[in-house]
Amino acid sequence: MTVLDHFRLDGRRALVTGASRGIGQAVAVALAQAGARLALSARTAAGLKHTADLVAEHTGSPALVPGDLADSRQAVLVDRAAEALGGLDIVVHNAGILPAEPDGSALLAPLQHLPQPVWDEVVAVNLNATAAICRHAHPYLARSDGASLVLMSSVAGLVGTPLMEVYAATKAAQVSLARSLAVGWARAGIRVNALCPGWVRTDMTAAVHTDAALSDWLLAHVPLGRWAEPEEVATAALFLASPASGFLTGQAVALDGGLSVPDGGLAGIPKPRSPFLAP
Repeated sequence: MTVLDHFRLDGRRALVTGASRGIGQAVAVALAQAGARLALSARTAAGLKHTADLVAEHTGSPALVPGDLADSRQAVLVDRAAEALGGLDIVVHNAGILPAEPDGSALLAPLQHLPQPVWDEVVAVNLNATAAICRHAHPYLARSDGASLVLMSSVAGLVGTPLMEVYAATKAAQVSLARSLAVGWARAGIRVNALCPGWVRTDMTAAVHTDAALSDWLLAHVPLGRWAEPEEVATAALFLASPASGFLTGQAVALDGGLSVPDGGLAGIPKPRSPFLAP
């Protein structure tokens, strides 16, 4: 085998949640290009059509297993995916939400002003559903000879993130869960890692990356000085899912352009005044 062969997923069966757009879509396409057979999940089957078309160009038509993870009982979509594929070797759990206004736009508010129903909604999707997905995935992954579970966390779970406390807390919880499951499931041959992207240019972050002043302030904290693209996150997810990372488990992989580096991200670069501070 060559080094590149270790990144191949030929014959592997993979579920990607939150696959309708952005990072999830890019991950699904990357796994398909590496040869995996795919099951895709998002809130609706209609929302998955474009991703399904992209995946089909590389590895055949994927199984579609929609489910709204605001209700953790919808984690049965894992069982439907395993049934469609004949088992599971890889799960990349990417589905997640930001706090949102009633019109769906991003809600940036300090904890003391965040309505409790918004907190509960984010915790339900980002944490409770994550635990349910993992619980349902375990028996299938335990029967695989090369199982990998990747939880899509965030750099927000590794650093202080004002105005997004609930999102940050749930992403930190995903890191903790990945570490605990990695230890608990290791003897079953299941590797578990958290992937922690920094600022990524997606539809979900459009309210931020299209706001020049806020975007400039955020990038002032990133040593590489730019937004990441979804495809860059996808290549890291492929690494974690593939035999190339066969001895890597229980890690929080920060793909953040250096944001979380002590004295390199939040401290070492001269930065403009934070818009979160009172005048």
